[in-house]
Amino acid sequence: MTIHQGTHHGFAAAVSDVATMVERSVRLTRRNVDTLFVSILLPLLMMALFVYVFGGAIDTGTQYINYVVPGILLLTTGYGAANTAMAVADDMTTGMIDRLRSLPIRSFAVLTGHVTASVARNAVSTTVVVLAALAMGFRPNAGAVGWLAAIGLLLLYVIALSWLAAALGVIAKSVESASTLSFFMLFLPYLSSAFVRTETMPAFLRPVSEHQPITPVIEAVRGFLTGTPIGSTAWIALAWCIGLLAFSTTLASVLYRRRTAR
Repeated sequence: MTIHQGTHHGFAAAVSDVATMVERSVRLTRRNVDTLFVSILLPLLMMALFVYVFGGAIDTGTQYINYVVPGILLLTTGYGAANTAMAVADDMTTGMIDRLRSLPIRSFAVLTGHVTASVARNAVSTTVVVLAALAMGFRPNAGAVGWLAAIGLLLLYVIALSWLAAALGVIAKSVESASTLSFFMLFLPYLSSAFVRTETMPAFLRPVSEHQPITPVIEAVRGFLTGTPIGSTAWIALAWCIGLLAFSTTLASVLYRRRTAR
């Protein structure tokens, strides 16, 4: 009975630690509204640019806004993850971690708090982007199942990407270097099927575009929302997301333990 009670109290304490760190990260977000605003504004500007400026010249076999919105959604999550990397780096380089080590707070709660807050921020920014897309003419024909599948896959991708961003924030020597390290998360969607079909790309670039994790996630979300054929893409996207999540959580945990043990 004592063991069970200890386990219960240990679990309750762990949940309490995570909740405290999540609350702290959310409070920091409220204090840096400009960062959240920029992470929403940039994807909106990109969507407007591609739809209104380039969309008429790009042939995707469908209305271009229906094609491009899934890619913009993943681009939005990339901006959100970059902010997470910078927030973690700020904690690691300003002495906050040393202060937390002197308190009875479990080490994993710090990164978990940042990741959870990142998911919440991404939920807000993604919702804004979807509403803006609908106002611009985005017309998905997905039913409830399609929307749930798209949201579930995006959520899994966001969690995995946020943990990877946390790992980059741990190894960064400054907030600026964290921003540089996370650049590839913003750049990778441009080398995918986010904005143009992969078969229109040069021969040397097409294999990169077709066999990177972003493309199957985009294609799966696009299929769920617009009804285009998916085939095995959804399973490939799921495998990529699960693999990235396992890799990212392990990497972030190991790097955090090593750096805080110094």
